[in-house]
Formats: sequence, C-alpha cells, structure tokens
Amino acid sequence: MTVAASVSSPDVKSLTDSGIYITIHGHFYQPPRENPYLNAIERQESAAPFHDWNARIHHECYRPNAFSRIERHDGKIVKIVNNYEYMSFNMGPTLLSWMEFHDRDTYQAILDADKRSAERLNGHGNAIAQVYNHIIMPLANWRDKLTQIRWGKEDFKARFGRETEGMWLAETAVDYETLEALVLEGIKFIILAPSQAQRCRPQPTENNPNPAWQEVGGAQIDPNRPYRCYLRRHNANNSNVSELGQYHLPADTDAYIDVFFYDGPISRDMGFGDLLGSSHNFAKRLSQAVQGDHRPHQIVSVATDGETFGHHKHFTEKTLSYAFVEEFPKRGWNVTNYAHYLSLFPPQWEAELKSVTAWSCAHGVDRWQGGCTCGGEGSGYQLLWRRPLRDSLNWLRDRLAAVYVDIGRKYFNDPWEARDRYIDVLQYSLRDGISEHSPVLEKFFAQQSGSKVSTSAQRVDALRLLEMQRHALLMFTSCGWFFEELSRPETVQILRYAARAIELAADVAGVLLEDEFIHRMAKAPSNLVEFKDGEGVFKHQVATNRITLAQVAAQYALSSTLGNYARSQQIYCYQIQQQDYQLQRIGSMSLAIGQIQLVSGITQESVNYIFAVLHLGGDDFHCCIQPFTGRREYEEIKATLFKVLKQANTAAVILTMASNFSGEQFNLHHLFAEERHRILRMLADETLTRLDQLYEQVYRDNYGILISFRRDDLPVPRELQVAAEIVLNNRLTEELKRLETGESLPNVGLDAVAIEALNLGCKFTHEEDAEILENYILSQIQQLSQLQDIDEKSLFSYLNQIEQSLIISDRLDLELDLDLSQEAFLNYLSSRIAPKCVLARQILDLESTQKQPIHIEVNLCESISNLELHQLIDTASKLGIATEAWLHA
Repeated sequence: MTVAASVSSPDVKSLTDSGIYITIHGHFYQPPRENPYLNAIERQESAAPFHDWNARIHHECYRPNAFSRIERHDGKIVKIVNNYEYMSFNMGPTLLSWMEFHDRDTYQAILDADKRSAERLNGHGNAIAQVYNHIIMPLANWRDKLTQIRWGKEDFKARFGRETEGMWLAETAVDYETLEALVLEGIKFIILAPSQAQRCRPQPTENNPNPAWQEVGGAQIDPNRPYRCYLRRHNANNSNVSELGQYHLPADTDAYIDVFFYDGPISRDMGFGDLLGSSHNFAKRLSQAVQGDHRPHQIVSVATDGETFGHHKHFTEKTLSYAFVEEFPKRGWNVTNYAHYLSLFPPQWEAELKSVTAWSCAHGVDRWQGGCTCGGEGSGYQLLWRRPLRDSLNWLRDRLAAVYVDIGRKYFNDPWEARDRYIDVLQYSLRDGISEHSPVLEKFFAQQSGSKVSTSAQRVDALRLLEMQRHALLMFTSCGWFFEELSRPETVQILRYAARAIELAADVAGVLLEDEFIHRMAKAPSNLVEFKDGEGVFKHQVATNRITLAQVAAQYALSSTLGNYARSQQIYCYQIQQQDYQLQRIGSMSLAIGQIQLVSGITQESVNYIFAVLHLGGDDFHCCIQPFTGRREYEEIKATLFKVLKQANTAAVILTMASNFSGEQFNLHHLFAEERHRILRMLADETLTRLDQLYEQVYRDNYGILISFRRDDLPVPRELQVAAEIVLNNRLTEELKRLETGESLPNVGLDAVAIEALNLGCKFTHEEDAEILENYILSQIQQLSQLQDIDEKSLFSYLNQIEQSLIISDRLDLELDLDLSQEAFLNYLSSRIAPKCVLARQILDLESTQKQPIHIEVNLCESISNLELHQLIDTASKLGIATEAWLHA
C-alpha cells in the first residue's frame, strides 16, 4: 500500500460569494548537490544527524507539509492535511528528482495534491514549473534562457502529467528579454515582488483610450489584482529592456504575460517575523490586506520560500493546515491558485516592470555579478570575488558553446535543438540509468541525429557533448553567488560543475580550457588566507575531488574481497559487469584478481579493466588497476600472482603486483569518502563481533557480583556496567529481529531482557530497536488494510499486535516515530471503516449534544460489531488518533 496516495485531505468549504480569494505560494527548491561524477549527493556532516541537507530539510519541511497534522489539546490527531492541495507551489526539478528516489510516498502525495486541486479548481492545478536549475535569468544568454524554460516545462509535464500555466523565476529575477522567452514558450503568468513594478494603469478602453500611468516604483503597486505586461516597445527611450538583453519580438507586438505581485509586507513577516506562530493571527493579518473599496473580487496573495513552513520555522506547516481548513473557510474566503483566478478574472490593469530586478537584491541582479553588498551584511567579508567568478564562467560558457557547435554539427542536425530535447533523456538517465539500447536513447538519436550517429563511439561522444552543456548550465546555479565567501560549499559546487564541463571538452574535442580558467579565477579574492583566491579554491577544493573511472573500478575491487559485490553491480551511476573473478586466501592475506566492464549510465562510455587487490587485514589494501588489453595478458598476470601468493610472502606479492601492472595503484584512502566509510564500518563490524563475545563472557562470569552491587545499593564498577549494557542491548536487538522473521508478540525473550535490564539499571541505546518496532507496527496495519473482508479474529489479532508493540516500547523506554503508522491507520479507518458507521456518527453527535452517553443494543456500524468498533477506537487512541479524525471524515 502506498501510504501517501491513500491519505485524503478534508474538503475545504465550497466557493462562496465573498469575492475574496486567498493564494499562499511556496517556492520549494534545493540546489543541485550531486557529485558531478557520481550523480549522487555525498554525506554532508553539517546536516547531521541526516545524510545531507536535502534529507534534513525533507524531514522538517517537504514531508510534514504533505502529511500535516491538526491536533487536539491532548496531542491526538484530528485531521491530516496535504498542504500542497491548497497552496500554490513550485518545486524545482533538482529537488523533485531527489525526492522521487528517496521518498516516493511524499513525491506521490505532491503529484496527487496537484491533481486534486485541479479537480477542485476547474482544471487549474496548484503546481507551476520553475526554470530548471535556478539560474539568474537576466544574466543568462538567450540560448540558456530558452533551455532553462524548456527543460523546466518538460520536467514539469513528465511529473505532473499536464502543461504548466505559470513559471517561477529563480529569485524572481526578470528582465524584458526573459519575458519574451517566457511568452514564446507559452507561459501565461509569473509571480514577482511588488518592488519590481515601475508603473501601472487601467487597460485602455473605448471610453478611456489613454489612461494615465501611475508610478509605483517604491513597491506601492496594489497586489490585490493581476496585471497584464505587454512586450511592445513604445519608443526608443523606453527602458523596458536591460542592457544585457535584446529584443526577440517585433516592436508592434501585442504579446503579453500576466503578472501577480505578492503582498510584500505580509510575505516578509511570514519569512522573517513571527506571523506564522498562530493560524488565527495569520488569517487576521491577511484580512487586513483586503481592500475595502467595494471591488467585486480581489486576490490576497503572499509568497515565500516553501522551506519557511517547517524548516526555517519549525512546525509552521500546522499553522498553514489549520488556516486552510478552518480559518479561511470560516471567513468565507476562497482558497485558490493564480491560474484559477486568472481564468475567472482576467487582468483589467497593465503594468510595466523595472529593467532588471530580483526579490532578494535591492540593486537589480548585482548580487550575482558583483557590485553590491547583498548577502554580506554583518559578515565583515569583502564580496569582490563575485564579478571575477561571473566573468570566468561567462568566458567558459562561450568557449564551451563554440566546442559544442563545432563538434556537435558532426552528430546533430541542430546542436541547440538537441540540447533542448536532451531533457527527454535526462528524465531517465538521471534516475535509474539507461542501457545502451534504451528506447529513449534510440528515439532521441533518431530524431536529433538521423544517420550521423551510427556507432557506439559516436554515441558516447555525442552524449559527452550534451553532458558538457548540462554542466555548463549547472555552473550558473544562483546559490554560487548568494552568500558571502567564495569557498563556501555552494560556490565550490558550481565550480565542480565547471571542472566537469572542462574535462568533457578535453575528452571529446581535445580542447584544453582549465589553465586559462584557473588563471581567470585567480582574480577572485577569497576572504580566507588558506585559499587566497579562486585559483586556490579550485586547486584545493575542486581539482582534488575529481573521480576517475579507475577509482570506481578500484571501489568494486576492494569491496569484492569482503564478499560485498555480485557479478553485476550498480555503483552510483555506473554499471559494473564481472567478466572474470578469482579470490584466494592464505593465512590473513586475501588476493582477488578480476576483469570487469564498467559502463556509465549517463554517457554510455564503457571501459574494460583488470585488477588485483591484496587485503592484508584491517584497512590495509593494495590495489592495482589497468585497462584490459587481451585475455592472454590477463591470464598470465593471474597465474603469476597466484603462484607468488603460495609463498605467503607479503612483500613478494606486492612487488609482483607492481611489476605486472602498468596502470594506477590504490589503497583504501584513495576511494571516494562515502564508500571508504562504508568499508571501514564493515571492517569494524568484524572487530565488534569479537568484542561482543568477550563482553558476553564478562557478563556471564560476573552476573552474581553485579546483582550483589545492585542489591546493596553500591555503585557498579563502570567496566561491569558497560558489559551488562552492551550484552543486554545486543540481546534486545536479537529478540526484536525475530519479529522480522514472522514471530509475534508477546515475546518471552523480550520480557526477560526487559526485566533483566530493569534489575541492572541498564538503558537501551540501539537506534535500530525503535525502528524495528516502528516497521512492525506499520506492517501490521498494512496487512490489516489488505484484508478484503473484516473478520473478528483477524482484526483482533492485528490490533493486538499493534497494542503489544506500543506496550513493549513503553516498557523498554523506546521513543517511536509513529508518523507512518498513524497515517496508514487513519487511512484504513477513513476508507474502510468510516463508510460503514453512519449510525455511529449519529449517536456520537447526539451524545455530544445531550452531553450524556446513549445506550443502544444494535450494532453501530454495518457489518462490524460494537466490540470491534470499540477496539478500533481504542487502538486508534493509543496510536494518537482522535475518533473525530476518521469517524466524521
């Protein structure tokens, strides 16, 4: 069962005649954080205890908004609301691609929310697209503008199953050339800050053909109506195009795009004040924004980073939920989105924008090209590095474009069209990898190359060119300029993308750009003496983190000696196929020799390697890698090494490996960090197993002494207490794991461990213990939900297991995270039980009115006994679910 897809949100009151429409927009986005070589996010220690910042913010924001709880005064759940069903939102492709892989339930809940909002709002869903990887559009050239919009549109369509109506611009940064690109690509509306408007007026009519313009450059524009922004040019002096852009539409065009300006003060207080501390206060503040000029309809809209709801301000997703389903309907407000409002009330006013603006910079877009202090306030750091960084990347972009066009003509009918359509391939290759003969690839090359690409080598080079261009786009992600220092992770990340693009240009065209790029980056001063400038940052934080295919092969080789890899193995975005493998052990030495084929799931490049790896125990590995040149050479090396191994002479084996391999040599510390840490944990497990056996012996031999210390109320020697806690924690985990193999509760072994721990004053500290019980409770609910017919014996059996699990967790003092179980059980009750309980609802309503219990002898629920209903209500209560959360659903 998919939990996310099955939890339904309560209905908001149907549209009224109040004329007041409310739109809350959340800009949900995380920058691309993937290692350019592995297409995976590596561990980020600053996000601890989570693996990385995507995971941490997801836990605090994205998932809680999909399953937001409205709770009673006693903490029991009254409703679970999917906030995405009621708020306007954009969710960046780089975030959704991560979420799709790491939390499919939340990902599906977001897609379902858009569908349900479209059903509620005449086909206009809440979701809108975003420019693909959050580049500052006014600073992008025309081709990059188009690709960002086209990739954003196609990614949106592939996920949400419909065309987008609006588009979120990174940092709401806009100029008129960007507007032209949006219009040409069919985008109907955008959302901007009120400070980005220059002037506005009512649209001309027959009775008023030339209404006066109103200057609103100081953020005085009325945000309670939409505006139509025409792209026509009135005269040569009109400033509605930046010095950075050019016109792409005729001067007399009637093209336009509609613009919503969010309410600035309320949005600011949401993001930086305490407005979201109370749903009532939030609604009251929104009501103050309603214009009292008797207009028949108006929109009150606010916009902020979506991460405000739960991450920047913890638990404020609950404020939002209660506002959507209680506060707003109580006031007769219509909860809507921008596209739906436009469909009802097209703009009656027009607006002109300032030339180049953004919502997070008071100086146009200087924050992302130097020239202002935005982002450095209070740090004491200079920001002079921003301009040289922008100039260096612009130079690199143009050189890469020349390489792309020059070489790309050999492989593509139209190189730029091929780049725009490359999103069709990325939607698969950046997810699970694609095989060489993938239908997606075949279709792409058939459409974009015709007969120009006929060999696998040509295909690899064509994909390398496209990847070069993808990384050339990623290197302009706005976060690289947002903060105050050049060596911050965000800027290092975009430089890693630049380095990968440089490398691909060298691979496919033999064009060497790195030295010149580093020379240009030396003009970007760092605030930290250890780096000095951009050259130091590149050499110490970028170049040192490159990963070669030989390193990936070495990862496979080293892990294979620990029995960790199969014949066919996926390591990040690489598929490794074992062609031959042999492992021999003598004493503490292990020698593995093998031949493998390594294929990139992204560029399809394929390399055959042979390797030999000697493991001397612990973290002492010696590995040699070289390209496979022929079966004969490989067999000769293998025979020679195994012959020397029989001598049991470590030095002789190492020398023979070195003399027979002409390629690279590796040890454990040459591998990429995440995999190195995983191997170290595996090696430590062997030692810990031996230590556990020693602790078990100490505990058994000194059990009587431990009891005597406790009986006489004496402090237990620390060494003995540690031994007892380790042994009892291990026993608890072992007993709990029996639940995973089919055993049920109560469990005599668990009871014995609990009593023993209590007698000895031991605490349970294994994190996995709570997780085992959480999974067991969820599995019982899922199995109950799958029953076609509800019979008393099965129902009581599952409910008993759930309650026994809760009892044992209390007894063992384990803190359980019951979110998934609560959602699953609430869904079961709402969808399977509540429809049978019409009479029960009536009785409960009567009891509530008369404030006394009503006794009735018939079953309150159809096909369910009163005893079964009572037990369901009791179990729900123990899980923290209030009866009204489902019985009145």
